Amino acid sequence: MHIRLSTEERQVEIVEAALRLACESSPALITTADIATAIGVTQGAVFKHFPTKDAIWLAAMRWVRETLLHKVRAAAEEAATPVDALAGMFRAHVEFVIAHPGVPRFIFHELQQPADSAAKLEVRGVLQGYRKLLLGQLAESIEQRQVSTDLDPEAAATSFIGLIQGLVMQSMLTGKPAAMRQQANAIFALYRRGLGEAR
Repeated sequence: MHIRLSTEERQVEIVEAALRLACESSPALITTADIATAIGVTQGAVFKHFPTKDAIWLAAMRWVRETLLHKVRAAAEEAATPVDALAGMFRAHVEFVIAHPGVPRFIFHELQQPADSAAKLEVRGVLQGYRKLLLGQLAESIEQRQVSTDLDPEAAATSFIGLIQGLVMQSMLTGKPAAMRQQANAIFALYRRGLGEAR
């Protein structure tokens, strides 16, 4: 007998199932029938909560936006210095991907689409919000003279995101997301060195 869940709980279950399925399959190939099977309900039950598959992906991306940004923001707030905040954000992002390896596949899939779907716009919102957090920490690092005072914050933010994307792509190729954890500290140490000392 399947446990009766509230609408909100069922929606979360559907979103989580969709992201889990994205670990093994291209988001384009995942059907609402696949999602229904994964959580043990009928396809009609899925449509009761989401009218289309696109609506599921939009909800998934909103969940990613709220969850990821909350985690990196919390990591930054717990740090003693702006540079430590960057380190905390890096680790928090890596741990998020390890816990939810289907998320990068979904994000890459959406960004490759030629049309601006609601989910793709949500992906852009995630990246913009993330970049804003990064630029804030980088500006504080420069102001507090923890890094080179002639550091280019925009380039530094792009490099930060690029390093994480590189780790993610490597983990997708090897099929071993947890391996990111071992490499993250060394990669961030190189990044930190690149930020330079204030002068």
